[in-house]
Amino acid sequence: MPQYDLYHNQVKHALIKEGWEITHDPFTIEFGDVRLFADLGAERVIAAAKQEQKIVVEIKVFGGLSLITELEKTIGQYNIYRLFLKETDPKRVLFLAIAQDVYQDFFQRMAIKKIISDQQIKLLIFDPEIEEIIQWIS
Repeated sequence: MPQYDLYHNQVKHALIKEGWEITHDPFTIEFGDVRLFADLGAERVIAAAKQEQKIVVEIKVFGGLSLITELEKTIGQYNIYRLFLKETDPKRVLFLAIAQDVYQDFFQRMAIKKIISDQQIKLLIFDPEIEEIIQWIS
């Protein structure tokens, strides 16, 4: 089983506060003979449209010595998860969850913004202190 990230419970609580139902903790992605574990799977119904939204959330802390190295690893992991989800559960949308301070201090750099845009990475920005989602970036 995978190990929980530092902010696992904070993101989980933030999603629940926004009306998401946590359906998988962790979310298993199986493709061929490969089994991977994203942090969370969640669903919610949009009442007005009577549509169901399904997401997978991968939580990253970015607390190591080299943020670029962590980003490189994260992008690889994100792209693999996205590819496998496209094949196995195409209605689910993958989000990378990062803390608000990491978003402001690192992800707002011009070069990092370019990478995130080019790789089409969807972000979920959260505040770990108050356990709330600050922003969804698609």
